[in-house]
Amino acid sequence: MMKQDELHRMIRVDQAGEFGATRIYEGQLAVMGDRGPHSAEIRHMAAQEEGHRERFDAMLAKRGVRPTALHPLWSAAGYALGAGTALLGPEAAMACTAAVEEEIDKHYSEQLDKLQETGADPELAEMIAEFREDEREHHAAALEHGAESAPAYPLLSGAIKLGCRIAIKVSERV
Repeated sequence: MMKQDELHRMIRVDQAGEFGATRIYEGQLAVMGDRGPHSAEIRHMAAQEEGHRERFDAMLAKRGVRPTALHPLWSAAGYALGAGTALLGPEAAMACTAAVEEEIDKHYSEQLDKLQETGADPELAEMIAEFREDEREHHAAALEHGAESAPAYPLLSGAIKLGCRIAIKVSERV
């Protein structure tokens, strides 16, 4: 059986991650504008992430879960990451999406495994499973739109993935 504080950590970190994703896309679109090579795709992914965030916001409120105290940091960092990768070019923006979504897929899969093993919180499990599919689609779209053609792709991708793993661990607790 999962403890309530463990479920709260899951919800907290997932809401923070979806918030961070919206900020990454906001930063990318601020640089790329509406006419960038992948702006329509980014706008579509951003709208899905906004829907995910709104649903986690509602779950936070409904269940009395404390949000992460690091929202201001994730807001600035997400926007900077999005704008910075877009400044490197459209492929770098897609590389950012591919890296983030790969880590989120792993993160959501681990959470889903725990929830299914224990039978805890079917509502949360259903949300995570649904959102994980969207994240997988985002990852595939980013690769399709040239993510791996970004300058120094392995280095860029590795740095972003490491940042995601750190953000996940910190947001679970703080």
